[in-house]
Amino acid sequence: MMTIFNDTILKAFRGEETDYTPVWYMRQAGRSQKEYRELKKKYSLFEITHQPELCAYVTRLPVEMYDVDAAILYKDIMSPLPAIGVDVDIKSGIGPVIDNPITSLKDVMKLGTIDPVSDVPYVLDTISLLTKEQLQVPLIGFSGAPFTLASYMIEGGPSKNYHKTKAFMYSEPKAWFALMDKLAEMTITYVKAQVEAGAQAIQIFDSWVGALNVTDYRTYIKPIMERIFRSLRENNVPLILFGVGASHLIKEWNDLPVDVIGLDWRLSIKEARALDVTKALQGNLDPAFLLSDWEIVEEKVKQIIDEGKQHPSHIFNLGHGVTPEINPERLKQLTTFIHEYSKR
Repeated sequence: MMTIFNDTILKAFRGEETDYTPVWYMRQAGRSQKEYRELKKKYSLFEITHQPELCAYVTRLPVEMYDVDAAILYKDIMSPLPAIGVDVDIKSGIGPVIDNPITSLKDVMKLGTIDPVSDVPYVLDTISLLTKEQLQVPLIGFSGAPFTLASYMIEGGPSKNYHKTKAFMYSEPKAWFALMDKLAEMTITYVKAQVEAGAQAIQIFDSWVGALNVTDYRTYIKPIMERIFRSLRENNVPLILFGVGASHLIKEWNDLPVDVIGLDWRLSIKEARALDVTKALQGNLDPAFLLSDWEIVEEKVKQIIDEGKQHPSHIFNLGHGVTPEINPERLKQLTTFIHEYSKR
């Protein structure tokens, strides 16, 4: 494997002191880059991810453009689902759409298992290309978490309230836990394959689990997440957990065997520490700030960095992903400022 010349972010993930605050951005690959938009005129997301050379290029592009301290593999949390029998399509302006939503235990039992080498070889080939030949920063692999994946599988696509998902969870507990088991096994197998191919850190996106209250999280989700992270710990790479609108679950997450908790903008780093959160923290600039004047951005970024430096482990990121409206030059400017300001 290629030597990583800049391992600053791995040190921060592990809770070690660093010379500056490292930074990467969720959805940094694509979205607002003109090079990516040109590619998207020719190829769909799934078509890009099925071509390792092209996918590696998209993954590498923001590292070269913005000078961030990590790459994150370009793919979608839906990428492993076709292997287990889920008919999913990413539709422009909508997101993932699933034609065969889960409605019963019978549907759950039809789901198969994933063999990454035969089912998603292009993902592993992309990782291998990047880590052996192309990157000089660590590569972050990722997967969706069971609740978030299940929400798409039950709702049939994106949802604002997750009513179908929660109703299924409450009224069909046997089917729910069977689904969680299947998705946990898929996640473990899929992530371990990414690490074995060369990924040096893993982020688990439980993007929509904030829809649950604390009691339901403890009952229906936390045991599954414990199982996933305990298994992934065996691979000895940093593990990050992130969700949107999940500030009320922060103490539950702090109990899990993860290294890093990603915060959205609803809970500050200072507030998280006041709740006795001991993990390394990642975040948490609201992406909307990047559409403001630079002076406004700078003031907020200073506040986040200053709060982060009160504890040895902070990784700068956005509170959610890069949006299409954000100017790539602003991301480059932001990265430079984070590096320079945090060195003081």
